Amino acid sequence: MELADLLKPGAIRVCNTVKSKKRLFQDLADVAQSAHGIDALIAIDALQERESLGPTGVGHGVALPHARIDGIDSVKGVFVRLDRPLDYGSVDRAPIDLVFALFAPREAGVEHLKALALVSRTLRDAAICAKLRANEDPDKLFAILSERPDSQAA
Repeated sequence: MELADLLKPGAIRVCNTVKSKKRLFQDLADVAQSAHGIDALIAIDALQERESLGPTGVGHGVALPHARIDGIDSVKGVFVRLDRPLDYGSVDRAPIDLVFALFAPREAGVEHLKALALVSRTLRDAAICAKLRANEDPDKLFAILSERPDSQAA
């Protein structure tokens, strides 16, 4: 599994109007609906339900909200880069500006966990995060995220 299996160019957005977690979830859901056909209202509810169990801000400006949803056939990803960092309640209490949301079928067990681990590993790489923060073009962001791990070392 690679990030390009989870993400497509239309599932990436740069946002500059996000001032709350609720607004962020609305934007993520809107992108999920337009890129993957996931009902936006269901996506918002699922993200909020998962977030109520504990924050998905993993530190260093990164959040990985995720949710299980009925009616989708595979794990789908949405990436949002925020122009202004958002107080998200992350584990390190730092605001976030890079958000990779995952939407998985309700019955997806190990595939959801593999996808979450892959995204987490990728966004723990400081060089990748620096490239993402330095670009505003969704096509460039997609290219950075979809690079193969062996080509990122070069």
